Amino acid sequence: MTRLPNTMHAVAATGSVSLDDERAFADVELPLPELRPRDVLVEVAAVSVNPVDLKTRGRRAADAPPVVLGYDAAGTVVAVGPEVTLFAPGDEVFHAGVINRPGTNAEYHAVDERLVGRKPANLSMADAAAMPLTTITAWESLFDRLRLTAESEGTLLAVAAAGGVGSILIQLATTLTGVTVIGTASRPESQEWVRDMGAQHVVDHHGDLAAAVRAIAPDGIDHVFTPSTVGRLPVYADLLRPFGQVVAIDEDPDMDPVVLKSKSIALLWESMFTRGVFETPDMIRQHELLDEAAALFESGRLRTTLTRETAGIDAAGLREAHALVASGRSIGKVVLTR
Repeated sequence: MTRLPNTMHAVAATGSVSLDDERAFADVELPLPELRPRDVLVEVAAVSVNPVDLKTRGRRAADAPPVVLGYDAAGTVVAVGPEVTLFAPGDEVFHAGVINRPGTNAEYHAVDERLVGRKPANLSMADAAAMPLTTITAWESLFDRLRLTAESEGTLLAVAAAGGVGSILIQLATTLTGVTVIGTASRPESQEWVRDMGAQHVVDHHGDLAAAVRAIAPDGIDHVFTPSTVGRLPVYADLLRPFGQVVAIDEDPDMDPVVLKSKSIALLWESMFTRGVFETPDMIRQHELLDEAAALFESGRLRTTLTRETAGIDAAGLREAHALVASGRSIGKVVLTR
């Protein structure tokens, strides 16, 4: 058995200073994580950056103590806790961690086995690292919140569909349900990407979104997935048919859900951290859905959404990756490899 080191390299976010500031991230040396009974210790080969990384860093005070962020990873199990039954050292895995434990931007990451899936055999570590958080978010949005099935029909509006979640949500919706997907994207290259992911229609969310959608679905739509409700809930209320559904992953403090009442439209929240943070009785469902997704990747029914890969999980690389995601002009996912 390989002897593990006592310490590891990690990248810490040092506060919410500008990403132009070299102090935004720091390379640090930390003790190896201690394993809880159901934890696996993963030697991290690749990580990706999600908007939640930016939000978490942005909420911190400039003088806050350093913290290791990162929620996506692919790598190899090197040690397991005493109650682990799903994995063994040597297994290749991909996973998204939880927001209340140290993150994946490190050489090693400790994570509960119930949040971990087997890495798809046909994907590289980089390709796999692009997928866990967004796949879980999209899967739970479609099948746990909207409760879509293979027999489901109607129309789904996927807002900001060229992003990480939108890119896999389109694939899941068109592969595993019967709904028609209208994706939104503003630039020609992002619109082309959305079509390539499988959306039957694409509209520009920077224009008159309601008019653009009604030109395709004059009688209205049935479901909305949105990473942004800011200022848009009245538009969704107008477009949705009675008893429609909105599933959102952001938070708008000025939101007024009363606009949904007259049509009995349901507003649903999705946070892929809920099961892990609260250790719900069905927490193992995230392990199961990642394994189901792995089979879909291996069969060619799903594809990775990796669009940019950078060598080196270090402070400089993470600062650049965060800046790219923060620009709002990235398509798919940005991945860093060791």
